[in-house]
Amino acid sequence: MSPVIPIRSATAEACAPDITTERGQREVFCGLTGIIWLHRKIQDAFFLVVGSRTCAHLIQSAAGVMIFAEPRFGTAIIDERDLAGLADCNEELDKIVADLLERRPDIKLLFLVGSCPSEVIKLDLSRAAYRLNTQYGQGGGVKVLNYSGSGIETTFTQGEDACLAALVPTLKTTDSTQKKLLVVGTLADVVEDQFRSLFGKMGLTDVDFFPPRRSTQLPTVGPGTVFLLAQPFLADTARALENLGAQHLPAPFPLGAQGTTAWLAEAAHAFGVTNAVFEAAIDAPRKRAVQAIGKHRPELQDKKIFFFPDSQLEIPLARFLHHELGMQLAEVGTPYVHRKHLDADLNQLPANTRVVEGQDVELQLDRCRDANPDLVVCGLGLANPLEAEGFTTKWAIELVFTPIQGYEQAGDLAGLFSRPLIRRLKLVA
Repeated sequence: MSPVIPIRSATAEACAPDITTERGQREVFCGLTGIIWLHRKIQDAFFLVVGSRTCAHLIQSAAGVMIFAEPRFGTAIIDERDLAGLADCNEELDKIVADLLERRPDIKLLFLVGSCPSEVIKLDLSRAAYRLNTQYGQGGGVKVLNYSGSGIETTFTQGEDACLAALVPTLKTTDSTQKKLLVVGTLADVVEDQFRSLFGKMGLTDVDFFPPRRSTQLPTVGPGTVFLLAQPFLADTARALENLGAQHLPAPFPLGAQGTTAWLAEAAHAFGVTNAVFEAAIDAPRKRAVQAIGKHRPELQDKKIFFFPDSQLEIPLARFLHHELGMQLAEVGTPYVHRKHLDADLNQLPANTRVVEGQDVELQLDRCRDANPDLVVCGLGLANPLEAEGFTTKWAIELVFTPIQGYEQAGDLAGLFSRPLIRRLKLVA
């Protein structure tokens, strides 16, 4: 097993690769997909998509729920009567919300989620949310908010960003300058518990996670709040928190042993944790992570990987795969590059790495064929055609649905990339 290479300082800007921007046809999911992990996290929230039957089928398929299950999401179908102006969409929406809240008294937070159809017919969900919040939100009732999950101009992970940005204005604010830590981005409960334990061992006990598990546990934000991003696609949420006085801690994202260590180290440094206390807190889990990652290195060492833009996780994943598993980066495509949030990861990539922001899918497919990578990370729309051409693929959306952050998940993260290669070898054997 090769030793882990120490992560370099995020200030090494001279080493950052150039970024090429492309604009053309894109192959991405829409932001409605984010409901799948958001509704699992916020346990008293309901996500009501105002959209078409296609929207309903998409969410149902992505969630993989049975038809008789009662998940905390649904779709208010825009049908022909609504499109023809024969029905008042707002009256119809009010009836659906009334029926929903009567049937589901456990709901404390209701999101009206816009879609491509609702935006095309100019249905103003912000006014609808304001009206319904006035009706149902009094005296600690049901809070009603709205955000857009439309995929017209966005990629699928921006649904979470839009949701959390809509939630930020409801946070309580304070003038206190007493320092507290906020971890921003949807994490699986088990990952949240692991991070909370690590912070506790460092002496950091005033730690909140956003979004919380219940809408009644929303954090308080003020000038003493410093926050770490757990996901790289939360630009609007971060900006909204900064407008409330919170300060962002720039750090690599917590993927793999190196990324998790660097991410935790930023918090430790901000709160004056000594090196001895920090090392004692992370020593055992870091060793487990290094060992778990090392088991996958033989399959991935020197293999070439090509990223199509999809989840915005591509740059942190490329850093992890290159430094901790020895993979070669043929191309790292990503929908958007928020330099303020991604510089710490971007600066760890080899200076000659081809990083592409945006997409012209036909040109990128040509480059992929020319590079002939061992593994292609892409969306579902490209995976089957590329497999038919003989490429080995990994579905990008699986990297969002699976807990991958932190030390204990580092081996699982590596396995997501080694398993397709092992499967290919078995198929051709």
